[in-house]
Amino acid sequence: MGLVRLFIKDCDNVTDPAVRERYGILSGAVGIALNLLLSAGKLFAGLMTGSISITADAFNNLSDAGSSVVTLVGFKLAGQKADDGHPFGHGRMEYLAGLLVSLMILLVGVERGRSSIGKILRPEAVDFSLVSTGILAASILVKLWMGQFNRGLGRKIGSAAMAATAADSLSDAVATAAVLAGTLVNRFAHVNIDGWVGLAVAVFILRSGWGAAKDTINPLLGESPDPELVKQLRELVLSHPQVVGMHDLIIHDYGPGRRLCSFHAEVPQDADILDAHDAIDHIEREIKEKFGIETTVHMDPIATADEKVNQLRRQVADLARVVEPEMTIHDFRVVRGPTHTNVIFDAVVPHKCRLTDEEVLQRLRQAVSALDPAYQAVIQIDRAYVE
Repeated sequence: MGLVRLFIKDCDNVTDPAVRERYGILSGAVGIALNLLLSAGKLFAGLMTGSISITADAFNNLSDAGSSVVTLVGFKLAGQKADDGHPFGHGRMEYLAGLLVSLMILLVGVERGRSSIGKILRPEAVDFSLVSTGILAASILVKLWMGQFNRGLGRKIGSAAMAATAADSLSDAVATAAVLAGTLVNRFAHVNIDGWVGLAVAVFILRSGWGAAKDTINPLLGESPDPELVKQLRELVLSHPQVVGMHDLIIHDYGPGRRLCSFHAEVPQDADILDAHDAIDHIEREIKEKFGIETTVHMDPIATADEKVNQLRRQVADLARVVEPEMTIHDFRVVRGPTHTNVIFDAVVPHKCRLTDEEVLQRLRQAVSALDPAYQAVIQIDRAYVE
């Protein structure tokens, strides 16, 4: 990472949007320069030998240079500060840039496949050249280095867009290796597989483009947060003795380094309200400092001193897991009356549960009534936002 130390000031402060922007500019600039050189070299080799696969590989590198331009511009736009029209910043521009790069990769793959099929139907002689062979071999080494370089940058700043760029470079290395192999087979075995190799390369490109598209579409649509992050957040919150539970965790991603989250923190109903409020404020600050996430916490008072209520809560939680193994309950309370007892709680149902909300309600009510006919379950169904 000598280039990083040379061109990026304060390169270890990767949570700073300005530092992330400089990482993106470096990645884009390196990609533009190297891909233009590779494209020129391969175009020369393709015209010299008459190889459709080498020529197609040259245009692939040209499109990669265009992709690097998009990456550079995307990081530049993503680094803009929040404004009145975009109060959460412009971080998602990084995802949009990655999506555009993915579409460009897919377009190149389709075009390469079309050209290769034409070459299969109407094969043409391919001339062997030591110069073109050397250019292809050098291209493989350069692309392998670019893949490792962008993978390192992606890991450093946690960028899906750079990870996709790295995967694209490694796929290009494999594709160029296939072109080189086809050239050598034609030279020494006298079998023209140029079109077939070009078609195989097209498949590699399409596969790479599709994988990159999925990596950028998911955060734009709103994907489930990293389970490890959820685990760490829970551990941090529950490390405070004033909090006895948490639920309804939601994390919104407005771009790398621009996340918001909210959740409900359960506190004993007889706790000192000022002490509990101070703990909540401290939790919000801790999450901001440790994870860089702006957080809003809602306090839920729950009964913890009544052992009968606690026992019933545990029983109902067990019943919920019988209906759906990953179902949880919260906001549990009991309201006793002269003729019946309301057992009130929220049930969090995972999205993969095949039961409808009405079926879940029916089964839970039947299970609670089976404990005691006087129990009437009053249930709110929630769908889980985290795994």
